[in-house]
Amino acid sequence: MHCESHSDNSQTEAIAKLISDYPEIVSANAPLNELTTFKIGGPAKLLASVTNPDNAKMFLQFANEHALPAVCIGGGSNLIIDDKGFNGIVLKMDIDLFEVSGSTVTVGSGMVFDTLIAKTLDSGLTGLEFASGIPGSCGGAVIGNAGCFGHEISEFVKSVTVMNGLGEIQVIDKNGMQFSYRDSVLKNNPLVLLSIELLLEEGDLEQACQTRKDKIELRRVKHPVEAPCAGSYFKNLEPEIPGERRRAAGELLDKAGALEMSVGGASVYRKHANIIINSGNATCADVLQLADKMQQAVKDKFGVQLIPEVRHLEWNGGNLVINS
Repeated sequence: MHCESHSDNSQTEAIAKLISDYPEIVSANAPLNELTTFKIGGPAKLLASVTNPDNAKMFLQFANEHALPAVCIGGGSNLIIDDKGFNGIVLKMDIDLFEVSGSTVTVGSGMVFDTLIAKTLDSGLTGLEFASGIPGSCGGAVIGNAGCFGHEISEFVKSVTVMNGLGEIQVIDKNGMQFSYRDSVLKNNPLVLLSIELLLEEGDLEQACQTRKDKIELRRVKHPVEAPCAGSYFKNLEPEIPGERRRAAGELLDKAGALEMSVGGASVYRKHANIIINSGNATCADVLQLADKMQQAVKDKFGVQLIPEVRHLEWNGGNLVINS
């Protein structure tokens, strides 16, 4: 018991010193709700802004030395944070590097994904316009292999640069990323994604800019702009016939009566049965309970188990790289 309180004291002292050494980028008991598009969640023991590989290494070493769980957050668009918060250090990925060399673009994991799309078009490069309007960071898009309209970000990834828990930098090529539907090798791997190398093309710029406008307008009409949410809550289902498009989870949810469902401040968006919105002061518990209810309704009606796409960061969430 005595040892435990001694280690608690030394951790508290170390945290105080880290904050006094880096007051602009480190804070204690920092609210996390504003770091997610759901606007839900309690505070982190420590919140640190990662703007380059050096401070990423320093924060990871600090976490290791003081037995603190560490987690990365990007745009927070596919994430729900526990009401209690997170009992460790949250690394907010703020690396927003952007370099173009021919058709190759190198981008920091912290850059907003939609900003990257605009910047690549400004640089005369096409390919990513299909994803216009998708929220979140570039890191989150790559880790979760974001996609829509029959395309995925993995089509354009050449390699990624990551850091392991010891602060060592590694490059993983496209094959090593093991991309699949809404998944990659990084999804449950304690590696920090620093930057991404993409291979784009000099295509029809006028057509690409028109596609971008169309996709943004479509999202504005279909997705809630008036209430916080995390986009589609459940993954779409495997196609019934291999090679065909996936079955929309929203379709099954609609037929199972999800549009009428709500729990506390969380409710299903009236225009899209696969989106949960924070319609008031929704808690994480409200959202999880509502998601369970939706999942159960589909299981009862169709015998299908829906799998959440939105990730839950728990109070003692361990070293899981979220980076949504």
